[in-house]
Amino acid sequence: MTTEATPPPDATPPTDATPPVAKDGGGGGAGAGPRALARQRRLRSVLRFWRQYRTHRAGLLGLAALVLFALTALTAPLTVGSDVAGVTGAPGRPLESPSGEFPLGTDRFGRDLLGLLVWGSRVSLLVGLLAAVLSVAIGALVGITAGHFRGAYATVMMRITDWFLVMPTLVLAIALATVMSRSLGTIVLAIGVTSWPTTARLVRAQTLAVESRPYIERAKALGGGHWHIMSRHVLPNVMPLVLAQTTLMISSSILAEATLAFLGLGDPTVVSWGGLLQEAREAGAVSSGAWWYLVPPGVAIAVVALAFTLCGRAVESVLNPRLGVAR
Repeated sequence: MTTEATPPPDATPPTDATPPVAKDGGGGGAGAGPRALARQRRLRSVLRFWRQYRTHRAGLLGLAALVLFALTALTAPLTVGSDVAGVTGAPGRPLESPSGEFPLGTDRFGRDLLGLLVWGSRVSLLVGLLAAVLSVAIGALVGITAGHFRGAYATVMMRITDWFLVMPTLVLAIALATVMSRSLGTIVLAIGVTSWPTTARLVRAQTLAVESRPYIERAKALGGGHWHIMSRHVLPNVMPLVLAQTTLMISSSILAEATLAFLGLGDPTVVSWGGLLQEAREAGAVSSGAWWYLVPPGVAIAVVALAFTLCGRAVESVLNPRLGVAR
């Protein structure tokens, strides 16, 4: 006679209802693992970018100069005060040469040029940054949509882009700034809406290259719409190009702002480097030999433009090593 073995009373049969052990090392919340992995990947990408960027001596030099100018602009209310641009009660005599009291001399109203130079950095850097962001945003939007939809829409947008390319950017900006009110917003708008075609061309070419890859076809086959394709697949792939183009466009925007201000199309109520050059021209600084009125703002514009260009070239080289930009 055979007897059937019975399990001991304290034994429990295995079941498939046992929850899996969380492997994210956190509180076991759903989704915490993928978020942590995404943060780690982003952190590794930033560290890898910084390691490669540090190998570019010119890029580090430009970055150091930009940090110095940014700190100077941010601390301007504390270092030179907010009343430095006031004409009444100027501390010095008009067109006084550099001295111990006024290291960079005075302007035609007797104001300290060093304080004006420091305060003007806020306007020049802000206008250059905003104009570059607006220009790159318009160019990226036109480039991505023209590369994605193609057909008649792409043809029309590229013909408009070609028209802006053949027209002188400065002439268009001057015409736009002339018919609008004289303000910083007008300067930003005039520069931004006239300097986007180059970015649009570059982004469209990159978009066409991205959309020819097999995973785009798979995404479309799985039901991915236009917005999904452009925002989830195309945009992340063109962002390195957009970032590099932004850093390069800031220097051009600062030069354009200085040119418009020098031509008298800027806001007369604010102090900028281009505005200082325009005031020096009106005061006859060249004929009177007041070099201290012209040289400091001109050198500041040149140094900042060069610093942004060096940073932009370094970023471009890191994000696209095939360019072979010299270090």
